[in-house]
Parts: sequence; structure tokens; C-alpha cells
Amino acid sequence: MSQKLKTALDAIVPVSPDNLKRAAMHMDSLTKPQGSLGRLEDWAIRYVAIRGTPLSKVEKKCVYLFSGDHGVVAENVSAYPQAVTAQMVKNFLNGGAAINVLAKHMNTEVVVVDMGVNHEFKNISGLIHKKIAMGTGNMRRSPAMTRDQAEKAIEVGLDLAYAAKKQNVDILGTGDMGIGNTSPSSAIISVLSGKPPEETTGLGTGIDHDSWKHKVSVIDEAIKFNRPDPGDPVDVLSKVGGFEIAGIVGLILGAASQKIPVVIDGVISIAAAVIASQLNKGARDYFFTSHKSSEPGCEIGFQLLEQEPLLDLNMRLGEGTGAVIAMDLLEAGTKIYLEMATFENAGVSKNKN
Repeated sequence: MSQKLKTALDAIVPVSPDNLKRAAMHMDSLTKPQGSLGRLEDWAIRYVAIRGTPLSKVEKKCVYLFSGDHGVVAENVSAYPQAVTAQMVKNFLNGGAAINVLAKHMNTEVVVVDMGVNHEFKNISGLIHKKIAMGTGNMRRSPAMTRDQAEKAIEVGLDLAYAAKKQNVDILGTGDMGIGNTSPSSAIISVLSGKPPEETTGLGTGIDHDSWKHKVSVIDEAIKFNRPDPGDPVDVLSKVGGFEIAGIVGLILGAASQKIPVVIDGVISIAAAVIASQLNKGARDYFFTSHKSSEPGCEIGFQLLEQEPLLDLNMRLGEGTGAVIAMDLLEAGTKIYLEMATFENAGVSKNKN
């Protein structure tokens, strides 16, 4: 394990129980029946406890959109050609994608990172160039990447989290782009859950049933060929993962080490969160699972993470779209926490019980 990764893992500590208790007590003192705002209260309490101050506003929001290509696309596991990854990166940078529209509406910055797109972008403006390689290997026939590549990709995410801390970003969101990346995500969740690929694999970009059966077979063969060690999350990541997934792993771990809350998007980000939590269970204290996508691996991922998502909108787009919607709701919850009157201040009688 690289020294940078080890240092980040060692820096992750559980969220203070005292912080959680104080935040919960304040929430219960507000002019409403206790718990009447449900999950919004839970999320706001956790957010304030993570930040460690009762005046923890959600003002500077940023979603990191990690992009990378996958050699397994050669096995016809996606409804779209690999060239779409690079095309969509350009679309993100031009502000034309769903994530751009939602992020603009919710006053959230979008940062696009090239982790391993099979395209040379040269000096394209606005893109963070962190390419590890021109896409991963075909995991059906070889490891997706070397262990060194996996650790380097994780370190990219760590560095971005550290930079976000210096820029006083209040909350991070995770996003992804990579044609074929539901296959490695399903493989990761399958290996770490012990569930067969047919239980972790969905329709991805909208393939038909026969193509789904073929996709399941490819993932199963990739796992059998590479024999990833479920006791070694980096081994799993390197053999059946992706560069963008590794970047998200690093962002989650770096944020946790810096006590920055992170909102996790759909199944690709869930797979990364499972890897991160296997490396250090304490990282779970710092992330929020945003939504349940229509990919079946999501539900299994939630079980591994011991978290429930805030939303179920039947979404499966990726890009961080679910994350930014949930970040906006989290901001609403923190405004309730910070701006709502207490029973004492408002002169309102409490429940007599």
C-alpha cells in the first residue's frame, strides 16, 4: 500500500458521539414534533456533527465527475460505443448534460476529471487531466489494471479532496462517466458481497434481456479469470474495477480524513464506497447514500454499507445527478437546523409529554 493511501486511512477517525448528541438535542428543541421531518433531520444532524460546529452551513457544493473507459466494452456489454465517454466529457465541459442543468439549478460546481478516457483531450479547457492510462484492460481476459495503477488512481481522488479542503468546500458529491462501467461495478459488488453476478447486474445503458445474460456471463468469467481477493479491496479494484471508480474511492477516503461530508451517487459510486469502507470502515461516518438506482447492485451495496438512501426516483443515469439532488435536500435540512426557532425562543409550548 502506498504511503499516501496509508496516511489517509490512518487519519480517518469516527465522528464524535458528543457532536451527534448535541446536534440531535438542538434538532429536538425546534418548533415541530420531534422527528416530524424524518430523514431530513437525520441528515442535518449527521452533517452538523461531521463539520463539528453548530453553525455548519451548506454553501460551497461541488460534484466531482470522474471519467474513464473500460476494456470490457469489447465484449459487447453496453448499448453504446466507447467513443461516447469522450463525447460526454466534452458535453459536460460545454454545460450540456443533465448534471450541468441540475448542478446549475442547485448552485453546485461540477469538476470533470479524466482518469482514463481512451481519447487525447490535449488542452481542452476546464478538464482536470489525471489520465492513468487509455482505459482499463479487458477484465474478461486480463486484470483491469495493475495494483500500482489502482493506487495511483486512488491518490488522484485523495489529492482532489485535500484541494477541496483548502478551497473551503462544504460538501462533495461523486459522479462518473464511463461506457461499460456498470460491469466492473457489478463485479466489485459481487466479489465483496459473495453474491453471484446475476444478482448484482442490471441493464446498464438499457440493454435487452439476451444482452443482459451475456453481460452476466462476461462478469462471471472476469471474476473467475482474475480471482480477486475479497479480503484485499485494492486487489479487487485493480482486477475488476475502473480508473474512475478508483478516483471516487480516493475522494471518499480523502474527504473522510479531512472531515468533509460526501454525498454518494448511484451504483458506480456505491461500488467505490464499498471499496472505501472495506479499506476503513470509519469512512462510512462521512458519506451519505443519495438514491437507489434501478441497478440491483445498489441494494446489495447499501446492505454492505449499512446505509439507506434518501431517495428512490428510479434513476440510472449516473453523472452525479442523484447526488446533487440529495445535496440540495441536505442543504434544506441544515437550513431547518440553523434557521428554525426553538420552542423557548418562539414562546411555543412543548408537547406536555
